[in-house]
Amino acid sequence: MSGLIPARGAPGPERAAWIVEAARRALLEELAAYPKPGLVSPVDPGSHDDMDADTFRAAIGAIAPFFGDLARAGGDGAAMGELRRIGLRAEAAMRRATGGVNTHRGAIFGLGLLAAAAGSGDAGALGDVVRHRWGAAILAGPQRTDYPGARVRRRYGAGGAPAEAASGFPTLYRVGLPTLRRVRAGRRGDPHVETCMALIAAGGDTNLLHRGGLGGASFARSAACDFLARGGTERPGWQHAAGALHHAFVSRRLSPGGAADLLSMTLFVESWEGGAS
Repeated sequence: MSGLIPARGAPGPERAAWIVEAARRALLEELAAYPKPGLVSPVDPGSHDDMDADTFRAAIGAIAPFFGDLARAGGDGAAMGELRRIGLRAEAAMRRATGGVNTHRGAIFGLGLLAAAAGSGDAGALGDVVRHRWGAAILAGPQRTDYPGARVRRRYGAGGAPAEAASGFPTLYRVGLPTLRRVRAGRRGDPHVETCMALIAAGGDTNLLHRGGLGGASFARSAACDFLARGGTERPGWQHAAGALHHAFVSRRLSPGGAADLLSMTLFVESWEGGAS
């Protein structure tokens, strides 16, 4: 993302434009990574029969401008209610672009909050800004109850995306960023695939609970942990092992969409915090 990074003190319009481009690139980089177990890529649709890479590209093009709206709202000191309204407009644009398919609702929520935090101009880590500015309001609701993630949270008592966001995205900062930076610094392996695997291994993905129940989520976490314990993408022949794991997820119809969202968010945060002054 070099060449895109502005100072945090850049004028609001320049900062918002950067945030739109950074968010768009983060989503496209997440899509391009392969093999991510069970997830959509340009190679195949993973465990999905209603979306593919073209669907994702159409959705990304539709939702990208809204990250600028969220950044400007953050700069204006908007409350969570206003951020929700912008997010709902982004979701409607996504569905128009995809023929009604949900490709990025989780990314609109999580990456949208980070975009608002970046636009705010507040000092400190973006996750801390989200927690301080909007954490209580995220948990206070209103909570949408008509989607699989909400049903899974009620059934299994999982915190899911709202709890992760309200806490300042601890999984992103404790798992995603350290993994991404370590693999990049070592110049071995694939930082995107490795980070995705580490995020799956961290657990807590409600998409896995929705598709596979406790058994499916346990299998996914154990398989990702085993892949990493054997050297991850830094060992010779990792592509074969990752490909086998991908097909194992597909055979079980498992899709760790929460990990994919966190991967794109990690890429966005790394680009911002890695170069902001």
